Amino acid sequence: MKRYRDIAGDGGSNIVGQVEAQQARLGERLRQVRAIVAVVSGKGGVGKSSMTANLAGAFALAGSRVGVLDADLNGPSMATMLGVRGRTLVVGAAGVEPPAGALGIRVMSMDLLLAGDTTPLTWDAPSQAEAHTWRGTMEANALREFLADTAWGALDVLLIDLPPGTDRLATIVGLVPVLAGTVIVTIPSDVSRRVVGRSLTVARAGPAPVLGLIENMAGMFPGPGAEGLARDGGVPFLGRVPFDPALAAAADRGEPYVAVAPASPAARVLRAIADGLRQTLLVVPS
Repeated sequence: MKRYRDIAGDGGSNIVGQVEAQQARLGERLRQVRAIVAVVSGKGGVGKSSMTANLAGAFALAGSRVGVLDADLNGPSMATMLGVRGRTLVVGAAGVEPPAGALGIRVMSMDLLLAGDTTPLTWDAPSQAEAHTWRGTMEANALREFLADTAWGALDVLLIDLPPGTDRLATIVGLVPVLAGTVIVTIPSDVSRRVVGRSLTVARAGPAPVLGLIENMAGMFPGPGAEGLARDGGVPFLGRVPFDPALAAAADRGEPYVAVAPASPAARVLRAIADGLRQTLLVVPS
């Protein structure tokens, strides 16, 4: 039986060369993207993914070339919300072609790879004690492959929809050193404010600027809104999206609400938020 010390170099696997080649591909892909924005929230259930889908829709309606990476590997929803669920991925000469969904938005999601509605994504760790570290490493590797192997093409903005948890932002920052900034989503509840407040602290400590805070489902809960949270955290307050059940229904149909109900109060606020972000990022259609 061979032991590690008996193997010269890397055993012929050329791991270092493979990683370097992947990093080179990732860098080349991202050079074609004018701005990369992570949408985050430490709290689940705040409608972060629906905000991502509708911000993408608002960017696209303004003429921008938009892509969305669904970074939630075990709870992916972008393929459904942007109307590409069930599409077959095609591998071309340039890499995996992301299917274009509503308004031409290019989407990559684990949902396009999983076999069915109830198929979980699992990582087999060498031991239970190593499970957390192993899972984090494998998630980072999967996201690196999505970024490096997807033929995004030239984009004005790439939105990355992160799963709940304060640690996920550090993963993306490690993969995307050119991150233009983060957008944080909360809802007007005491629990959400406390949890999202921690995410805000983590985001502010990172290298990418916090572009601002969005309050979703405004009016659904009693009490103060999230404007005070933004003020206390020293970040811009981007807007208050009123609670509207039709917004969630549109997401289930794969239609950005900003496109199907442009005159609704929620859609008007979302378009205004996107316009403000475009000005901040200087992302204009080219």
